[in-house]
Amino acid sequence: MSKKQIHIGVENSRQGFKRFIKAWHKSQNAQSTDDVEYHLNFEDYAQFAAVLTPKRIELLRVLKKEPLISIRALSKRLDRDYKNVHTDVSELIDVDLIQQDEEGLLFAPFDVIDAHVRLVA
Repeated sequence: MSKKQIHIGVENSRQGFKRFIKAWHKSQNAQSTDDVEYHLNFEDYAQFAAVLTPKRIELLRVLKKEPLISIRALSKRLDRDYKNVHTDVSELIDVDLIQQDEEGLLFAPFDVIDAHVRLVA
């Protein structure tokens, strides 16, 4: 069984569009959807760093170990203020790195988060 993986990085819109077109053509020729690729790209490093802060990365790590947890329980587990954890959860939900089940419990839908930043032009 393959792991559900997301690739996160910095990519300008032109590169993203080219990758999208390539994926579109690939999907037109493919019979199976088993090799679906997930990408989350930011226009620049500042956006990347604003979303994937160290506190949010730690939050994602905890969610992988303890899925289906409430925001309150997560804030206690992280020993952080509820309001700050709620803000972080909202931001991560907005970019689909966290999801909620029908009861509002949180989980991270990806087995692997592969984040890359190219520091050289």
